[in-house]
Amino acid sequence: MVKKTTIGFCLTLAVLTACNAKDGVDATNIVDADTSYAFGVLMGSDLKPFGLNFDYKAFAEGFKAYFEGKSKLTEDEAIEIVQKTINASMEREAAENLEAGEEFLEENALKNGIITTGSGLQYEIIKDAEGPKPNMDSTVRVNYEGTLIDGRVFDSSFERGEPVEFPLGQVIPGWTEGIQLMSPGSRYKFYIPSALGYGDQSVGNGLIPANSVLIFDVELLDILD
Repeated sequence: MVKKTTIGFCLTLAVLTACNAKDGVDATNIVDADTSYAFGVLMGSDLKPFGLNFDYKAFAEGFKAYFEGKSKLTEDEAIEIVQKTINASMEREAAENLEAGEEFLEENALKNGIITTGSGLQYEIIKDAEGPKPNMDSTVRVNYEGTLIDGRVFDSSFERGEPVEFPLGQVIPGWTEGIQLMSPGSRYKFYIPSALGYGDQSVGNGLIPANSVLIFDVELLDILD
């Protein structure tokens, strides 16, 4: 659901208003060129993940008209229009991602060293190790890096220098299945179809778009229980 104000815009407005109320200054007097620009940046950061190409002239006209009390749309009418546009954009992106992901997995399955399981999970062994393997009820400690098929990194414990711990029954199906193939000390690369990942849900404010194939470089450090 589209909110009447974006998160970043609303938060910044609240901070500015609170600061000026404390100092006894009219909040409207502080919106100089630099501050106005900053508001634009915050609004842009919230709207960019939707992948829309704006008519900036119309955008500015609507913004100005609302503040002057001359808007030709009510807030509810504006929300309805925006919601329809965003929904259409997200559906189009999800369909494109699904098609691109299927093509990627089909080609990837033909490469040397790639193993495909019955669920459709693909993996390759970067470093093998002998020893016990975790089960569905295990908690594990791992290092990992997650990327999309275009190479964009969306998360990396390697970069943070902080391994993570989690119960295998509480992560995406591709992880639950894949890590049970590993022994501590091994390192695998998983290619996870969207159905075994986040499906048609967009995650992380668009960082992981809907229907994305997820690629994880995973090092299993330990089985904790």
